[in-house]
Amino acid sequence: MRIKNKGKFIRGLLLLIAVISLFICKSTLSFNKINYKTIYVSNGETLWEIAESEQQNNEYYKEKDIREIVDSIKTINKLENSSLYEGQELLIQE
Repeated sequence: MRIKNKGKFIRGLLLLIAVISLFICKSTLSFNKINYKTIYVSNGETLWEIAESEQQNNEYYKEKDIREIVDSIKTINKLENSSLYEGQELLIQE
């Protein structure tokens, strides 16, 4: 097969690559809004207890390991350790 008009061929090829790239970018850059709820720590409540409660009552955490939930809560709330205090506000992913 011979290419008769190299300019048209190259433009067509570049257009094809651009269209394919747009579809790839659109699918990989899809945005899922993350919802959070706010809870307040009760006296004596631990991060582990909160994680257990979320594992049982929160669809997002339903099938996740308890340690993963603890880490998630710590990351979302930028906690350096697992220490909590009464009245502390925590964001929990829903």
